Amino acid sequence: MLAAGALTASSAFARPAAAEADIVLKGGTIHTGTAAPFVGDVAITDDRITFVGKAAPAGAKRVIDAEGLVVAPGFIDAHTHVGDMIAGNDAAERLVLPFLMQGVTTAFIGNDGGGDIDTAAVLGSAATRPVGINYATFVGFGAVRKAVVGEADRAPTAAELGEMKTIVGKAMCSGALGFSTGLFYAPQNFAKQDEVVALAKTSAAHGGIYDSHIRDESSYTVGLSGAIDEALTVGREAGMPVHIAHIKALGVDVHGQAPAIIAKINAARAAGQVVHADQYPWSASGTALSAALLPRWAEDGGREAMLKRFDEPETLARIRTEMRENLRRRGGAASLLLTRGPDDVVGKTLEEIAAQTGADPVDAAVAVMRRGPTGVASFNQTEPDIAAFMKQPWVMTSSDGSTGHPRLYGSYARKYDKYVKTDKVISLGDFIARSTALPAETFSLEGRGVLKTGAFADVVAFDPATFASRADYAQPTLFATGVRTVIVNGKVAVENGAPTGVAAGRGLPRTPKAGSCP
Repeated sequence: MLAAGALTASSAFARPAAAEADIVLKGGTIHTGTAAPFVGDVAITDDRITFVGKAAPAGAKRVIDAEGLVVAPGFIDAHTHVGDMIAGNDAAERLVLPFLMQGVTTAFIGNDGGGDIDTAAVLGSAATRPVGINYATFVGFGAVRKAVVGEADRAPTAAELGEMKTIVGKAMCSGALGFSTGLFYAPQNFAKQDEVVALAKTSAAHGGIYDSHIRDESSYTVGLSGAIDEALTVGREAGMPVHIAHIKALGVDVHGQAPAIIAKINAARAAGQVVHADQYPWSASGTALSAALLPRWAEDGGREAMLKRFDEPETLARIRTEMRENLRRRGGAASLLLTRGPDDVVGKTLEEIAAQTGADPVDAAVAVMRRGPTGVASFNQTEPDIAAFMKQPWVMTSSDGSTGHPRLYGSYARKYDKYVKTDKVISLGDFIARSTALPAETFSLEGRGVLKTGAFADVVAFDPATFASRADYAQPTLFATGVRTVIVNGKVAVENGAPTGVAAGRGLPRTPKAGSCP
């Protein structure tokens, strides 16, 4: 659990206890996010917690029996891809039930350099388009670069760089958490380090955090270690904290490197640099088939340009050669499971598709990519590396939740069931702290991530005997089991294990550095 530096209640959000609470969760095992657990009560009035202790005052309007349940702050997911759900036209989808049903009450969006550059509109939309969870957003490098430079493999002009800085600055002043990058992906991969630093400095001037899907989590270009070095350099040169997105050692060439990466980050932290990370509890990553196998130069100019290269025999021959090496890095055709794309390939491995069509796996992959964008679950991590990263006190929980992968529906439930309850990699207290108070403190979500008087009433109560993921790679859209109650800003969103349909989420703008905005 958190030690020194744990988030504390401040006078900015503290409120006196009410004589009559709206809700009392009674008799549960209380994990506050920062302190040792105890059996007691949590009282809520309006959108705030008004009591946390052994016995709440009598007379609550509603009492929820939490005996035998773990009562904790609502989980905070530091890396997701649910921005489209939150911004969508479907009111039911905007509830984000895959998260609520496993106790996630706050999610970060705009990760991997994606999202919408209009941060003000994104954060303000909940006022007129109700959502089920709270959310905060980064300003994404990929979105900014596409808006100004497009998808070409070239450096920006001075004028274009200035325009990108303006977009980043405006987003920060509108409440962005910081500047996110996905340097593994085109067109962000085309940017050199100095371009990234220039834009990161703009975010840093407003108090932002540098969040990065690093340039290489494997051995594609600079290697895992080199990519970590680049992220640390960006943070030092920009003068801002560094957050490593979904930290991992991906692919056969880097398996076993987790201890060396941990040592590198610990050395930077010991030298005074602020560095932290998030991690999802699955051995398979999720990405586009093109991102997994194509060389980045083949994506220069976007999908239309990529398809033209497929039609040029000499160019395709070069692409196939590099794809074959990338497939080796990923562990071979049997390690890639198609999760999104044409119905007749979803749920099959690339090896199975190749066998059914009588094609070489690389040719089978090209044929699938010709048909449209396709997603894969890529089985490319080892359990010792996953466990080594998970044990670090600076690694928080995340889902990287995206369609077609079970991590959208089951990451928090799986982490508890597998890595706390079964494998005992971390304790229950560590799981809760790194899913609540640690991300709240790290990203300055004041009043979130803790159970204490005056904090916002985001609460989950789950059954420690049955909390588990039902979602798997074959059936990735099954809700988790074991969550009994979820409360978002004082409103009951899950009751007796079923969603209520209440949409009480809010956009959470981060306050920019004092004096940094007009």
